[in-house]
Amino acid sequence: MNILVLCDDQWHPADVVKGGLEPLRAGGFNFHYILETDAEWQDSLERLLTEYDLLILAKSNRVSAVKEQPWLTAQTGGLLQRYVSAGGGLLILHSGTVGYRDIEDVRGLVGGVFHHHPEQCPVTVEPVQETEITRGVQAFTMQDEHYFMDMTDQSDVNIFMVTRSEHGEQPGGWTRTEGEGRVCVLTPGHNLAVWLHPGYQQLLRQALTWTASAPKGE
Repeated sequence: MNILVLCDDQWHPADVVKGGLEPLRAGGFNFHYILETDAEWQDSLERLLTEYDLLILAKSNRVSAVKEQPWLTAQTGGLLQRYVSAGGGLLILHSGTVGYRDIEDVRGLVGGVFHHHPEQCPVTVEPVQETEITRGVQAFTMQDEHYFMDMTDQSDVNIFMVTRSEHGEQPGGWTRTEGEGRVCVLTPGHNLAVWLHPGYQQLLRQALTWTASAPKGE
């Protein structure tokens, strides 16, 4: 499976994303990383997406770690929606929910975006239903940023996992479909140790497989 990964911003270095994904190569997942999503690169994105089985968004809405301007705007927000509607798979990890609140097409596509987080604390990641993504995964607790989410209409969102801390409970993982494609969101993962936890590695592995399997004919 060939996967395009958009990552790296000033709060979420690409090294964390790469460190968390690279162990999955042994399972047949081939990752190609893009760290700077400038305007020139965007012009070729729609074409580029046709060359991959899946897109991972693991960066906030910033061009790069040193360029703080947004890479995705209201004018280009429909790009991801068109990609998924046509049968593409979109897996959004942690920081991929940050900075897109005002882009209506992205909000609707993702089903929820980042609102805020308290200081890092012990966060429990707990599946709340048995799905293809949570199969075999038990609850675990790690030091992490506890993301509080601003959810859109939840009627077409399947929340399969929650996150809990001393600050409360939040949706931690969900799926939705858009046209012929699939979207999956996992909110944990500020620290590399979270990505490398066996339970989270299993969530990632199964989320990749599910998201890349467009529900044509279902």
